[in-house]
Amino acid sequence: MIVTRAPLRIPLGGGGTDFASYYSRYSGFLLSMAINKYVYVMLNRSPVDKLIRLKYSDFEVATTLDEIRHTAFRETLKFVGIDNSVEIATIADAAPGTGLGSSGSFTVALLCALHAFRQETIDPYVLAEEAYEIEAIRAGLPVGKQDQYLAAFGGLICLNIGKSGKVTLDTPNVNPDTIERLVSDLLLFYTGIQRKSFSIPLQQDRDTESGVKEVVESLHTTKQMGLEIKEALEKGNLKYFGELLHYHWENKKLRSHEVSTPVIDRWYQIARDNGALGGKVVGSGGGGFLMLYCPGDSKNKVKAAMAEEGLLEMEYGISFDGAKVLANV
Repeated sequence: MIVTRAPLRIPLGGGGTDFASYYSRYSGFLLSMAINKYVYVMLNRSPVDKLIRLKYSDFEVATTLDEIRHTAFRETLKFVGIDNSVEIATIADAAPGTGLGSSGSFTVALLCALHAFRQETIDPYVLAEEAYEIEAIRAGLPVGKQDQYLAAFGGLICLNIGKSGKVTLDTPNVNPDTIERLVSDLLLFYTGIQRKSFSIPLQQDRDTESGVKEVVESLHTTKQMGLEIKEALEKGNLKYFGELLHYHWENKKLRSHEVSTPVIDRWYQIARDNGALGGKVVGSGGGGFLMLYCPGDSKNKVKAAMAEEGLLEMEYGISFDGAKVLANV
């Protein structure tokens, strides 16, 4: 029995510039933080038959890889070359489509388990790139490189992505006290809305590829704000960080009318009225988690206001560990 896990993440700045349609032309930059919410994968060798059994939100039994309906499961098993006599189950601390990068974390955790099954050790850079190849190239999903790298490495990290796609990681020089205050005052609320398709990132990818001016300029601005957010955190200026989050969100909404909804806009304004400096919907938008920076006394006011609206807070901490094997017996 092998058990692995990979952390989920919350992007702090520069999200969207990790797509090949953008970085291949302009290079990308983003800052993101892994959190102590995880995707877990459990793998066991079947001793009595050659079937492939998969358990997730659904249940599959297959005799060949091509029969598997779950795209990431199928393509990852093909990639590693395991095609029989396995039972794999997965559970997660957050549902798919809620903006926390669960798809990338799942693929990384699954790869981690399959490599352990083959008694292979793997460098986290290789793990992240393998996961990206499976999702973006083999499965053809509209994804960037953020989720896989945060899942593989953990921590608070910057991704500098060259036009070739090569990723250089940079750990921002942020004081531990600043990180503690950041995590304390940066709140996550589940909207109850699950995004059930890749429509938003797919459209952004197409618009960037075709050079739609508003989308490309928004991404340029997003990248610059990501750099400014890094600088604000390194200087311990969390007030400016919160203000930048607000501008980041307003700029993000320029890319697609699907990024927000009237009810999300209303919740966001209620939070601002109660003292939140800024925030955004985590991930591509349209639902999932609403992230709000609430310093000082505003934290309790915003919590009460969101609770009155029926939004549930998810408490979290930073995860400094990337993907890892928890058990191999």
